[in-house]
Amino acid sequence: MSDVTLIINGEKVTVPGNYKILQAAREVGIDIPNLCYDPNLEVAAACRLCLVEIEGNPKLQTSCSMEVSEGMVVHTETEKIVRARKEILQLLLDNHPNDCLTCQKAGECFLQTYAYKYDVKFREHEGAYKANYVDTSSPYILKDDAKCIVCGKCVRTCEQVAERSVLTLANRGFHTRVVADADLTLEESSCVSCNRCVAVCPVGALLDRRMLGKVRVWDAEATEFKCKVCEYGCDFEVLSKKGKNIAVRAKAPANGRPLCLKGRLTSEFTKLDQLQQPYKKEHGKFLEVSWKEALGLTDIVDKLEKIKELD
Repeated sequence: MSDVTLIINGEKVTVPGNYKILQAAREVGIDIPNLCYDPNLEVAAACRLCLVEIEGNPKLQTSCSMEVSEGMVVHTETEKIVRARKEILQLLLDNHPNDCLTCQKAGECFLQTYAYKYDVKFREHEGAYKANYVDTSSPYILKDDAKCIVCGKCVRTCEQVAERSVLTLANRGFHTRVVADADLTLEESSCVSCNRCVAVCPVGALLDRRMLGKVRVWDAEATEFKCKVCEYGCDFEVLSKKGKNIAVRAKAPANGRPLCLKGRLTSEFTKLDQLQQPYKKEHGKFLEVSWKEALGLTDIVDKLEKIKELD
């Protein structure tokens, strides 16, 4: 693939010809706002927030899906673009709970970040609101449909692991929502609690329940580490405060790393100062189990105990 040279906000950049504008912009440190883009996922161009203006093209284009071309001149923050982004953000906030002060995602929520950047605020209106459905059936994942912006990132990352593909988009238009299997609760569904969806959600629609109320992102020290349960070496981070390891959470599942519950629980067991009750799903129900059961170590621990008795 031959390289092409284009100009973005007055800066010349040379990139491979199959690059998208958003990728090219990042090469020169230009951040184009987006909610649905992820370099590890198929492009969906769903949120429309990454719109840019291309000289000679009368319409705004989504930078995540538009390929670069030789001599292209791109603008990312014109008056027309800013107006469009503000309208998009306003529509999203009009259907979003105004609970940023208490939301676990505060401080790292992309919707919050861009609303602040473009001075878009919550407002009262008499129009329809999304259904206030919160799925608390899983001890590992909290799903809040009222906060979902239907970016589809959770669906796309879930379907990357063929034997999972639990999440999908159901209904149409304003009533579109993310569902598990045939609109089951996370407990009833075939969800394996790997937390891939949580790791990529840009807002607070999918949250790690084992982190809720423990620490806010600006209060914690984050230390990255790799899981050692299998050869994939998935990326995690342990969150610490005042010298104590408080929580473990999964990082985005890049480079083919699948993430799994066993890896997550093993990381908790080895890293945290205070452990929570582990759960295992059996026949569509989460049951409290011992740590040796959760980690699949029952046979090994029992044998060690027998050896200890012989000693």
